[in-house]
Amino acid sequence: MASTANNNQLTRAEVDSYVENGCLGPYAAMTPAQMTPIREAIDTNVLNSAGPNPRRPMQSRHMDQPEVYDLASHPAIIDRIAGLLGPDLVVWTTNFWLKDPGAAEIPWHQDINFWPIEPPVNISAWIAIDAVTVENSCLRIIPGSHRQSVPHTRATEDMAIHEMADPNAYDLSQAVNMELKPGEFCLFSERLLHASSKNTSDKRRLGLAIRVTVPFVHIFQDTHLHPGHTAILAKGVDVMGFNRYAGRPSSA
Repeated sequence: MASTANNNQLTRAEVDSYVENGCLGPYAAMTPAQMTPIREAIDTNVLNSAGPNPRRPMQSRHMDQPEVYDLASHPAIIDRIAGLLGPDLVVWTTNFWLKDPGAAEIPWHQDINFWPIEPPVNISAWIAIDAVTVENSCLRIIPGSHRQSVPHTRATEDMAIHEMADPNAYDLSQAVNMELKPGEFCLFSERLLHASSKNTSDKRRLGLAIRVTVPFVHIFQDTHLHPGHTAILAKGVDVMGFNRYAGRPSSA
């Protein structure tokens, strides 16, 4: 059940739960009705345009779309992450995860294996743009799996990404389905094992992953993301000066 708290501050019990399980949620950033015009803007302006990254049109759309920038820096998300990482926060990248009917399985994996940040400090917020259910391939997580590094191997050809966690290194009986209404989100660690099944329904599934770190982390923009990549200084100040930032993009 989504949290109905009147503010975005985490309780000590929630912080302890995150430390124990590597995940929190779901929480509501907005209602499904409030998400409707945002989804329409994303359908028009994101899914039908190239975006700033020439290799990955679903990545870094906070750089050119104000609705995505607003989602990525939403207080319901950022203020809760501040309860875990502190008052100075950087959204270092965003990525839409679209699964049309029939889209392939994303195997179990830990994100830390893929990311261009050093040191690898991160909390991800995954916010539902569409209704996300078991039927249309919701996020699946294994609470507590962040407490160990799991070896990864080459994924099979039928998978959507090229690496997967060694199937002998985790217990699938502990897996939890993270169903979300439009506007709801969950939080999880860079080491939490997660996956999603093949979309066997007739409904699309679209979510936005928002990756949040702290100013002392170096983001390798040019070599691993794309030249010109900029982050969002989402909360507080950056006294380090390692990374590039840009403000909210203007509407087209």
